[in-house]
Amino acid sequence: MAQTVRPVVKARTPISRAGIELTKGFRFPVSGFRVQVTDHGPQTTEHGFSLIELMVVMMLVAMLFAVVGVSVSRSIEGAEIRNASREVVAGIRHTRGQAIIQRQQQVFHVDADAKTWTAAEREPVEIPEGLDITINTARSELTGENAGGIRFYPDGASTGGSVELLAGERTWEVEVSWLTGEVSIKRESDDA
Repeated sequence: MAQTVRPVVKARTPISRAGIELTKGFRFPVSGFRVQVTDHGPQTTEHGFSLIELMVVMMLVAMLFAVVGVSVSRSIEGAEIRNASREVVAGIRHTRGQAIIQRQQQVFHVDADAKTWTAAEREPVEIPEGLDITINTARSELTGENAGGIRFYPDGASTGGSVELLAGERTWEVEVSWLTGEVSIKRESDDA
């Protein structure tokens, strides 16, 4: 006699996302709400948010915007001083290059009162609003109380000195070596 095997049939029972068996039309309480299972899934009979919930969310969003706003303004200020410092470096290097190429002395000039700097054979450049500029140079190169220059010689050497750009507590310093005329830039404050 041959043994017969019964066919296995898998049955499906509707189950909610939480794992509770539900059947159509069955109602049960969940956290004080009544849930009714329909063809579209469980639906609560209570809808919306309370005023307190909305106010908490609005306060969180306002705090987020305040933090982001301060962060954005600080990074814009940092970008301005960084960009202005790089422009000063380019102007100083241009002046040194012109002294070497033309085989005659050239001066990079800074006027702190007018908030401008001038590279050799170029028009004065104004620094962005909100920034200050100072120059530390040899006494012989001072042209006023808050103005002076860094002189470059045909061999590439210079009188040396530094140009500082300041924005609040942020300071970037562009240094010029007197012996080689080499230009370097450094950030003196940690938060820039």
